[in-house]
Amino acid sequence: MSGATPSPAGTPAAAPRYVAERLNADFGLYLSAGAPLAQAQSEWQRIEIFENPQFGRVMRIDDVFMTSERDEFFYHEPMVHLPAIAHPGVKRALVVGGGDGGAAEELLKLPGIERVVLAELDGAVVEMARQWLPGIHRGALDDARLQLRLGDARAFLAETDERFDQIVLDLTDPFGPAVELYTVEFYQSCRRALNPGGVLSLHLGSPIHLPETLTRIAASVRAVFPVFRPYLQYVPLYGALWCMGMASDTTDPARLSAGEVDARIAARGIGDLQLYNGAMHQALLAQPNFLRELLARPARALHTGDTLDEVRDPAELPPIRVMAG
Repeated sequence: MSGATPSPAGTPAAAPRYVAERLNADFGLYLSAGAPLAQAQSEWQRIEIFENPQFGRVMRIDDVFMTSERDEFFYHEPMVHLPAIAHPGVKRALVVGGGDGGAAEELLKLPGIERVVLAELDGAVVEMARQWLPGIHRGALDDARLQLRLGDARAFLAETDERFDQIVLDLTDPFGPAVELYTVEFYQSCRRALNPGGVLSLHLGSPIHLPETLTRIAASVRAVFPVFRPYLQYVPLYGALWCMGMASDTTDPARLSAGEVDARIAARGIGDLQLYNGAMHQALLAQPNFLRELLARPARALHTGDTLDEVRDPAELPPIRVMAG
């Protein structure tokens, strides 16, 4: 781990550092970044946390921006609360991935929540978040109601007899081994682990630069769950509109009016929400015409062993360098 050190008196200040992420071969974004607050190479991936004037502390994994202190609510609130408010009362929840603790923190706002299992592959993500990202997890990683399960989530779901009211798939992008967590077979395991009426949420990717990926993941979820509702949200750190989805055997968030959502939020005493409310519930579920057309296209569901041509490991793309001037 390393921290920023001041330039000695009389020497020029260091040039600004910029870090960039390619979203595809033709589109990307950059952030200014101070010296890393913390960095590590785990068994699985390279993790870095740095400070940015716009976003505060930012976590980057394998050169992909994952979450930040100041915009995490754009992602975590819709992922958790849109499905949760449609459910009569979540008591037991599972987060797959989500080692930064942001999804767990939102779940722990729910009244009556008794247990959250956080199934994260990489313990280094959790430990770095615990130390450096308290503005995201807000103590959730050390809450007595949370149980941390390190290792392969597929194995956990295959072996567990536990049943959940809500599952949140807070995953890295679908390339390499992570693709297996976007398949019909994995969603079947998730459905088996849900109680009747239970809800699942996930991200489908961006309709802007990953349209084929979005349609194939959507087809995979539809192959397993009778109820599937995609919803759209802009996430500043991701640089694009982002599509999420909720699935269930019977629970449908589209049945709720804005007034009913606001009434449930008030009745359940859910506070400290920066984005989600009744009007936003409706707005998230509203689909612009281009997204309707995209989701209506025929698409092959993903199965074990499949790959996604659109999604590339950033290490396979040509390096990109941003320079001030």
